[in-house]
Amino acid sequence: MRLKKKIAVSVAAFVILAGFLGVAGIAYTNAQPAPAEGKSFSDAGKAALSRQLSDSVAHGDTPGVAALVVDQNSVLYEGAAGKLNGPGGAAMPVNAIFAIASMTKPVTSVDIMMLMEEGKLKLDDPVSKYLDGFDNLQVITKFNDKDASYETRPAKRVMTIRHLLTHTSGIGYAFTNPIEKRLTEATKKGEWELPLLNDPGEKWNYSSSTRVLGMIVEKITGMSLEEVDHQRIFKPLGMVDTSYAVPATKQSRVPTQYSRIKGSLQEQPRANIPSTPTAPFRGDGGLYSTPQDYGKFVQMMLNGGHLGSVKILKESSVKMMGENQIGAIIVQLQPDADQIRTKPFPLGAGHDKFGLGFQLASNDPQYAAYRSPGSMSWAGIYNTEFWIDPVKKIGGVQMMQTLPFYDDGAIRTLRDFEKLVYQNLR
Repeated sequence: MRLKKKIAVSVAAFVILAGFLGVAGIAYTNAQPAPAEGKSFSDAGKAALSRQLSDSVAHGDTPGVAALVVDQNSVLYEGAAGKLNGPGGAAMPVNAIFAIASMTKPVTSVDIMMLMEEGKLKLDDPVSKYLDGFDNLQVITKFNDKDASYETRPAKRVMTIRHLLTHTSGIGYAFTNPIEKRLTEATKKGEWELPLLNDPGEKWNYSSSTRVLGMIVEKITGMSLEEVDHQRIFKPLGMVDTSYAVPATKQSRVPTQYSRIKGSLQEQPRANIPSTPTAPFRGDGGLYSTPQDYGKFVQMMLNGGHLGSVKILKESSVKMMGENQIGAIIVQLQPDADQIRTKPFPLGAGHDKFGLGFQLASNDPQYAAYRSPGSMSWAGIYNTEFWIDPVKKIGGVQMMQTLPFYDDGAIRTLRDFEKLVYQNLR
């Protein structure tokens, strides 16, 4: 693809897509950048989106949901449906504060890219350069589930920061990988402290790799991850409700969490929510946020690293994050080792690629009505979701608080909303 002077497009968004297509080797015949003029929804389109959210609640797909659609400079739609805190409670507000879990990961990935820009690390640096315990890595070759015993061999290569960013480190997650689940139960260790599931750079496993990235951020900066995020991302972008804690004066905006048990959504006891940030801070989870706040993060990425006059990343860094970084490896369907917490995931498994901190949508015909090929996304275990579409130059955020991850009703709520977004976008 060649950039024409007559086409007034965001250079950053175009390069993200072009880089992804070139590395992935996938031909997208219809993946042309949209014109630069602002996007919008008609009043009827907004009403259709609001109706879909309400219908999802009425059908029992979710007890409550808040959603947002943005372009590079403005909020195109925001809405909410259902209840904030139980059947007889208050209505879900559009600015509800959700536990966003693994939607923390893209934030940590941006931290790493800022350090790379400053020359404080390189993507292909060994992890052992910054953290103890990551040299002399071992890979599991044989595992006995009965007693959690195993045999290992030395890893074929070192683990790098790039491997962590792309979830090809060989680390796994206990809630989705049966071996990791058994080992963490038996040893009481974190997944990153265990022998690897495979050699670094050979397979995509969803993992606690981003937790290790958070440790690297803290080691290099000498600051807590919470301080880094607040000073370098949240405060500059005006993300006033995003933190590893929720102040006591704001906790009334935190939704009740639900679990679907035997087909029925059941309210869960309210967990203790920290009112002040308290270490340790995890790079792979732990943040609270709102659709509005996360929408600003999405806009920053849509704009190639800046929002208004605030610059977080260079365009070249955003480009790298949106390119295929795993070569011929594909995003694979992850199993449900802990069925209370997850169902198999993600959408796009078997086709999609992965960039630096983001899943990248492939040109799969069955998803033609949804986000464009090359779109960047990820999610949180309580069914909070976002996507960044560099072709249409829009982004979407939808937040719920239900388990398991990829609950059928939650995914239906997401995809029905997303489909309507593209049907009504003008």
